[in-house]
Amino acid sequence: MIDKIKIQRAIISVSNKTGVVEFAKALKTHGVEILSTGGTAKALRDAGIDVIEVSAYTGFPEMMEGRVKTLHPKIAGGILADRRKEDHMRQIAEAGIEPIDLVCVNLYPFAETIAKPNVTLDEAIENIDIGGPTMIRAAAKNFEGVAVVVNPSWYQKIIDEMKANDGALSRDTRFLLCKEAFKHTALYDSTIAQYLSGEDDFPEVAVYTFEKIMNTRYGENPHQRAAYYRQAGAPSDAFVNFKQIHGKELSYNNILDTDSAWSLVCEFDEPACAIIKHNNPCGCAIGVDLADAYQKAYECDTVSAFGGIVALNQMVDKATAEKIAQIFVEVVIAPGFDQEALDILTKKADLRLIDSGGVTRRSYFNRDIRRVDGGVLVQDFDNIEESVANWRVVSEVAPTEAQWVDMAFAWKVAKHVKSNAIIYVKDRATVGIGAGQMSRVDSTWLGAHKGGDKVKGAVVASDAFFPFRDGLDAAVAAGAACIVEPGGSIRDDEVIAAANEHGIPLVFTGKRHFRH
Repeated sequence: MIDKIKIQRAIISVSNKTGVVEFAKALKTHGVEILSTGGTAKALRDAGIDVIEVSAYTGFPEMMEGRVKTLHPKIAGGILADRRKEDHMRQIAEAGIEPIDLVCVNLYPFAETIAKPNVTLDEAIENIDIGGPTMIRAAAKNFEGVAVVVNPSWYQKIIDEMKANDGALSRDTRFLLCKEAFKHTALYDSTIAQYLSGEDDFPEVAVYTFEKIMNTRYGENPHQRAAYYRQAGAPSDAFVNFKQIHGKELSYNNILDTDSAWSLVCEFDEPACAIIKHNNPCGCAIGVDLADAYQKAYECDTVSAFGGIVALNQMVDKATAEKIAQIFVEVVIAPGFDQEALDILTKKADLRLIDSGGVTRRSYFNRDIRRVDGGVLVQDFDNIEESVANWRVVSEVAPTEAQWVDMAFAWKVAKHVKSNAIIYVKDRATVGIGAGQMSRVDSTWLGAHKGGDKVKGAVVASDAFFPFRDGLDAAVAAGAACIVEPGGSIRDDEVIAAANEHGIPLVFTGKRHFRH
């Protein structure tokens, strides 16, 4: 074990050049010889820093557009020689190889490249770094004698320690840098593997890598620790990349509910609002404008909306902000907020405002992953585009044009309500929602109970078929005037007969939308 290693020679080759000039200048004050490559060498030289080109050091030119430049024994040997072993040091001396004490490398921007829209496979492949990971892993493996830095946030800490220790770095610091280096290359390689396996439906080895965004105060409950992570390669228009512009730090539950609210409101092109409570909608509506959509969504369940999450699919204006400000809500997420809206909403110090930066569509990145004990379940997202033209009227009575419009709206909402899900809709606004009950009849009753007289004349959507006629009977008894459901029960004939007895339209979609 070597406690302190004096840094005498470094190789610097970085894609992210943040702070690298200042770092190199500070190294020079300690007499450190710097080897460098390509664009990094030019940046350092332009800043007046004396560097040795790797090609001059190795006696071998860079070639193949830079694909081969650091893959050379003089580089690998200088990094990998174990300073604790006399034989290693003898061998590199006989080969004319000088020890390299610090490796400062970060990698080609693969994740940033694949996050760009319409990126080609060739572009992605060209951004797979080879020499960089080789040097990083070599230095990390040999941390007993070499320091490796992959993150610019470490530059100042390294310089401060060198100042305090006559140009040396401690073993503790080198080991911390080693651990960060292997995390860095693991993230890099798994991001590549994840991207390349994206063409496979369900690969034999599924690779998912996540980078921490922040710790949350706690999880679902105060006794649970928790953190928030971003999946490697997530595109810029994914929810995880949206910016909080005001309010308290998001909690674990805030993040879950806000994602749910955003998923629902993104189903619609016209001005829409979704209000979520405990991962279920308590109101959703389309309006003539955003303020109207919010008001209609709020009126679905004014009690549950208190303390909820509000999602809107257009820039928030003054009229909408004034309505939202009348009650306590935890989060508002939208494609933007005009200045008048911000003036109103930011008066609430704790209200969290999330700006999607103009994004109005949900980014269904990669696949839906659910944790089970000792493993995960992986599935496609439930983002199927359904055409009402493919639905089938199975009753004697056909829906009116207005009922078709409400059915299309209700069916989109049904995807976002916990099963068993029953949604009552009038004029493209939910008026009663029954969510998460073990019995479909109970969900039917709950939605009607929440809506009261508002459900009379409503369209009802059921996320799965009615297994018996009792659910349909309960909906009609509450006031339902039209029903849409997937069909597919062995008792469909019984349910169809019940619809005909009541004289209401019944439409089968042929698709189910469970959300467990």
